[in-house]
Amino acid sequence: MQKVAIIGAGRVGETTAQILAEQEICREVVLFDIREDVPQGAALDIFQTAPFFAFDTRVIGSNDPAAMQDAEVVVITAGVPRKPGMSRSDVLDTNVKVIDTIVSDLVRYAPEAIVIVVSNPVDVLTYRVWQQTGWPRQRVLGQAGVLDASRMAAFIAMETGFSARDITTIVLGGHGDSMVPVPRFCTVNGVPVSHFIDAQRLDEIVQRTRGGGAEILALRKNSSAYDAPGASVAAMVDAISHHRNRLLPCVAILDGEYGEQGIAMGVPCLLSRDGMKRIVDLGLNDAETAMFRQSAASVRADIQRMKAP
Repeated sequence: MQKVAIIGAGRVGETTAQILAEQEICREVVLFDIREDVPQGAALDIFQTAPFFAFDTRVIGSNDPAAMQDAEVVVITAGVPRKPGMSRSDVLDTNVKVIDTIVSDLVRYAPEAIVIVVSNPVDVLTYRVWQQTGWPRQRVLGQAGVLDASRMAAFIAMETGFSARDITTIVLGGHGDSMVPVPRFCTVNGVPVSHFIDAQRLDEIVQRTRGGGAEILALRKNSSAYDAPGASVAAMVDAISHHRNRLLPCVAILDGEYGEQGIAMGVPCLLSRDGMKRIVDLGLNDAETAMFRQSAASVRADIQRMKAP
């Protein structure tokens, strides 16, 4: 892949750019931000690590949206972050306005791009980008499930002492308190996680996963998470850039999958050259389906609020 543009040079955007450059996932990373000199400073700082990490990816900062011209992937991290005690939905009204401004530039300068939305509430804003661009749903994705699954995997590694590399988890639904971690599909190198962790403790891990972002926000106090989110975005971009056909939980526009339509939700997506190749339906049991429906209701309520005058 030649070019990835990141809209928003805050901590998540900067971390994403650093990882993309270090791993040489693309030839050029452009950081765009409306704050004067901020993206230029971040880009210069990142590129000065090239001698240490031995990468040739060019990192450029700009205040001109035209810098995203012909980007193959555009990552949207711009918007106001939530503060301690706030839910992701609390920043909706402000961030919808930010997204609408970005979309006009996106359509103008990168009309063929695949979009990955990171800004919160990510499910609702992914839906907004899809709605405003009119692009095929294959090209409009949100980052959430990759992050939530990595948090759950980390908690399982902490609990069991096993290598985090061997742990595979799946988290569905909205990116919030109603997200749906699915322990039935979680394994340690192919062995069901229930073989190592009893039901009560596993339920505690599920609850901790749901509050994973809030936990970090409460501990940091002056910042939400940015390292794991940046790594999660980079994993999605890597899957697209290298046509890996990776199955990753992402926010996608549903068109009948999981019994839902006209909504953006976290589901297992096959990512490759053209974005979302297909959605995999896991065949949820009754309890899992009920949780997914509850999560969908929460996301749908925010979508309706967004549409309200």
